[in-house]
Amino acid sequence: MGVSFVAVLTALAVVAMIALPAAVQAQPSAPAPAPTSDGTSIDQGIAYVLMLVALAHTYLIHAADLCFTF
Repeated sequence: MGVSFVAVLTALAVVAMIALPAAVQAQPSAPAPAPTSDGTSIDQGIAYVLMLVALAHTYLIHAADLCFTF
């Protein structure tokens, strides 16, 4: 007819008996790696961008002053 309930239950019990001891004796997971960048590198990048914006702004102001000299 088909597979009996006792056979399925026995098969599951055997699989559980084989798998569970291996899972219990497994090594603990490794700790997470340290972050690769701290806040200082991000701050330095923002500072470089702001300095370039200030340099471009200064250049545009002085270029406009040269156009309107009398």
